[in-house]
Amino acid sequence: VAARYTQDAILLPTISDIPRSDKDSITSYFVDFLKNRPQGMITSGVTLSGPGWAKDAGVYEFTMGATGQKVLARYSFIYGLEDGEWKISHHHSSMMPEAMLASKSTSSSDKLSEEKVLGLFDEWNNALATEDPKEVAACYAKDAIFLPATSDTPRNTNDLIVDYYTDFLENKPQAVFKDGKITIGNDWAENAGVYEFTMGTDGSKATYRYSFVYVKDDDDQWKIAHHHSSLMPEGTLKAGEQFKAIEKVLFGDKK
Repeated sequence: VAARYTQDAILLPTISDIPRSDKDSITSYFVDFLKNRPQGMITSGVTLSGPGWAKDAGVYEFTMGATGQKVLARYSFIYGLEDGEWKISHHHSSMMPEAMLASKSTSSSDKLSEEKVLGLFDEWNNALATEDPKEVAACYAKDAIFLPATSDTPRNTNDLIVDYYTDFLENKPQAVFKDGKITIGNDWAENAGVYEFTMGTDGSKATYRYSFVYVKDDDDQWKIAHHHSSLMPEGTLKAGEQFKAIEKVLFGDKK
């Protein structure tokens, strides 16, 4: 098969990310592809030609002799003369995009339900119960960003997330929803609202606002890509006003 391509040909295959720009790499691709015993048939196409070149582009269908499976793909061939023989100088083959996009947008495996989103919160909360900061950090995507309620430092690496939870888990925290809203997209989901922590060490409670954004990681697992937790602003502002009032009593208007 590789002999049908020119010495400087480029092959962009349907099922490989690697551009094939020499005979060895083209041969390597077809070594695997031919195991399916494929036969192609053009279903629609347009041809153009000029001095020393010709182009054929359209849609072809492969029937795999090994399984009987049929596969549609788009193609473009450019032919050129090499040593007096017409050969393929350019071959680009790609999957049918509409079917791919439709599959991505409707696949139940790619799309979360509200129940599954709540389950992801439970996974994170259960990780807190292990009191192992690495277990909690494993709930986050590799490139996640975590803005904690009780630290000024943005946590954008696994080490920084582990560092935060090392201290936070000493309180033995467990969280429950008080109020929230879930929004679901094709390949992401958001859960935002208010949660309340109960600290197992002393029974104290702390209420924060939260937002989680979930995406799939490289292992096809749903992970936290964004987590923002913040103090309740009204209580914080009132505490600040009380502090200012005390300052005024102690120092007058000079401070």
